Amino acid sequence: MKKLVLASVSALALLGVAACSDSGTDTTTTQSTNPPAAEQPMQPATPKATPPADNNAQPAPAPTAPAN
Repeated sequence: MKKLVLASVSALALLGVAACSDSGTDTTTTQSTNPPAAEQPMQPATPKATPPADNNAQPAPAPTAPAN
């Protein structure tokens, strides 16, 4: 049983080293790109949105039932 645990731990350690090691063969670089000069900036949507409803209005009074 100890051999199985030791083999498992060794395999995990080996995979960890292999995954995190720097092989030195990666020579790729990144470069930012500039947009074309003819491209115009984005314009806001038209027409403008309508304002929200007026919530300051008073509610209509409730109807009263006739007294009998």
